[in-house]
Amino acid sequence: MISEVQPSAPDASADASEAGGAPQRRFGYLAVATLLVGLILGIGTGLVVPGLRHPGDDSVEAGFLRDMSTHHAQAVEMAMIAHAGSTNPDVVTLAADIATTQQGQIGYMQSWLRDWDLSPTGTAEPMAWIPGSDGSIVNGLMPGMATPEQMAALRKATGKDLDVQFLTLMRAHHVGGVHMAQEGVELSGNENVDWIAESMVTAQQGEIQLIDSLLKKAQAS
Repeated sequence: MISEVQPSAPDASADASEAGGAPQRRFGYLAVATLLVGLILGIGTGLVVPGLRHPGDDSVEAGFLRDMSTHHAQAVEMAMIAHAGSTNPDVVTLAADIATTQQGQIGYMQSWLRDWDLSPTGTAEPMAWIPGSDGSIVNGLMPGMATPEQMAALRKATGKDLDVQFLTLMRAHHVGGVHMAQEGVELSGNENVDWIAESMVTAQQGEIQLIDSLLKKAQAS
């Protein structure tokens, strides 16, 4: 006689495993999904937030960098004129230092504007980034800048006259530049702008003292 095969009883342990495994798997999927969402949001924030932190087109920082680039450009031109035409070694050395330093600073300032996706020039009036600065602009020129007539005379000058004109114009130029840089330090909230503005104040104040000494010697010769 063939014995009847009794159906085996359900495996209680397997059911328990499956019953407990489903919630665990669901928790695992949820954890992975949460991590992925966090990663995506983190990447998005990393890409977006720095852009939001960049100074805007009408910011103090953008205005300062644009105006100081223009201010520096004239100083570099004056320095190159003196470097090429002066026969005074001290004046030639000073002119080289000014041209090299300020051209390098122009490079920094223009690079930051590009990094911020801003134009190197703006539509705002010069010095508009400084509250109440309307009286600082004379004939469209920022503080200390030489007039077109003064620049033309400097290009024609030779000998002692060249040295005296250059030192006189550069002293006024530095005084105006220091004023602008001090305003930049006070008004800006950007660490790069603060750093370069403070560097300008320190360097140009020191050069003003040297210019005074050289000017006195040139005038007495």
